[in-house]
Amino acid sequence: MNFTQQLKEWQNLINQSLDHFLPNADLAPPRLHKAMRYSMEVGGKRLRPILALAAHELFPSSRDPIPAALAIECIHTYSLIHDDLPAMDDSNLRRGQPACHKAFDEATAILAGDAFQPLAFEILSKGYVAEPALALELTAILARTAGSEQLVGGQMQDLISEGKEPDEETLSYIHANKTAAMIRASLQMGFLLG
Repeated sequence: MNFTQQLKEWQNLINQSLDHFLPNADLAPPRLHKAMRYSMEVGGKRLRPILALAAHELFPSSRDPIPAALAIECIHTYSLIHDDLPAMDDSNLRRGQPACHKAFDEATAILAGDAFQPLAFEILSKGYVAEPALALELTAILARTAGSEQLVGGQMQDLISEGKEPDEETLSYIHANKTAAMIRASLQMGFLLG
């Protein structure tokens, strides 16, 4: 199988799995769940979950890498929803479509982003319930990466740096934590499952 075909298969697998794990759009409160689905279904390359699947494939095991891959995508999607908010980057579009706060409203977007965080950890806990030590380690990697010293910290530094010419160290910090940390965690989680 060539690279492009493998990539497409993984994207389809992730999208189908996300559809299964996301709350139904009609589940109360429907506005929140529609906003969550909208933000997840608006597209994207699914790079982070694909990296988790690829890392697992390098050292395959009988463990299913899908829950870990989905948890990573939930955290990534929450960060994008919040990143687009007027208080952050104030972006009207995400992937060529109205950002969540434009398609719905700001409060709904905040809550949709918030809801993706516990969903990520719920998917991990249910996906690896038979191996509590593994579930704990995966949870620790994702929680640490999504926290104040990495993903959130990188976003904070990005906001502080707006309108200024950041020095090399600041720019490196932003890239290493706002972007690269989740990529690294995707690989770590995939390898851990192998």
